Amino acid sequence: MKKNLHPSYRPVVFRDPSAGFAFLTRSTVTSAKTVEWEDGRTYPVVDVDVSSASHPFYTGRGRIVDSAGRVERFRQRYGTN
Repeated sequence: MKKNLHPSYRPVVFRDPSAGFAFLTRSTVTSAKTVEWEDGRTYPVVDVDVSSASHPFYTGRGRIVDSAGRVERFRQRYGTN
């Protein structure tokens, strides 16, 4: 590999403030904010809007789409049976 071409790949904490969830992984993303992790070391932290702890699909809080009702409304609107 060429020197000084690729971004630095290092440990980074991704945090979902709405769910109070954070995980440590490796990434090339940069951040000026830091956080002290459970192991006592300080890592850059990136706040994310949605994670597996707050996403409706993974938490089971998703809306159930009433597809039967939608079909009936379509048939009523356009007169097809």
